[in-house]
Amino acid sequence: MKKFFALFLIAFGFCAYAEQITKFGVVDTARVYNSYFRESEAVREYDRKRSEFQSEIEKYTEELKNLKKKQVEYSKKGEESNALRTQSEITKKTDFLVEYTNAKNIELQSMQKSMKNNDAFYRKLYDTLSKIAETGGYSMILSLQQGNGILWYSPSVDVTEQVIAALGNN
Repeated sequence: MKKFFALFLIAFGFCAYAEQITKFGVVDTARVYNSYFRESEAVREYDRKRSEFQSEIEKYTEELKNLKKKQVEYSKKGEESNALRTQSEITKKTDFLVEYTNAKNIELQSMQKSMKNNDAFYRKLYDTLSKIAETGGYSMILSLQQGNGILWYSPSVDVTEQVIAALGNN
């Protein structure tokens, strides 16, 4: 009986050890990033600039509409020289608007890329994941974004919400 009990303890210990080795978790890093940075200064600045640029574009677009109306009125009245001068102004402002829009989109993309490549965020994410892995007994935590090999996972191994909560408390 003692041998059976000893074998049982060894087998149980081995199973517990094997279970600990194979315990893994997954994290949706894109969701963590969006949640973590939602309240950050960088995102607020990005949103402010995007709104500012959109307002400017709307203002320039409205100017172009008004100029087009003016050109149509000149054409109806037979004032071809004024219509041509207005068309020239429309062309210049349209070219400016296209260049302005392209430049501002590049600026916004650069800001967005800078936020996504923020090393401080990834250091903080790694530290948070390490703590969660150690306290939760995970041997490995996989990113769903890098998970070409992850075909299925149980929601019970998803630590995304824990990571978001932990980052929010820092």
